[in-house]
Amino acid sequence: MIVDAYGVRVRCVIVDDSPLFLEGAADLLEREGLEVVGAASNSAEAIRLVEELRPDVALVDIDLGDEDGFELARRLREKSPSSKVILVSTHSEEDLAHLIGTSPAIGFVSKTRLSAEAIRATLERAA
Repeated sequence: MIVDAYGVRVRCVIVDDSPLFLEGAADLLEREGLEVVGAASNSAEAIRLVEELRPDVALVDIDLGDEDGFELARRLREKSPSSKVILVSTHSEEDLAHLIGTSPAIGFVSKTRLSAEAIRATLERAA
């Protein structure tokens, strides 16, 4: 089980325009000990869920179809400063390093390396 500094299970919202990725990521992260409290396929839904549920972390796909994951990260940070944003993508971190570095996200996790441990490590590095 992945817990925060107070021993409370880490709560997560996943934002991606692929229903298959949403389902697969939620299943994987739940099995590995994260509590997936919501999933969204677009920015409006993501903002509503994060404002309502106040998760510890929102995993935001950089490529949200016609929408921009970097812009969503900025909006989520404004709407819910207590929820951390971790960007995810199939693109390599090196290709997006400048954009990731200038975003309010606390880090990046490749979709191919997505795991509860990778999220925990990213949260710890940001703390």
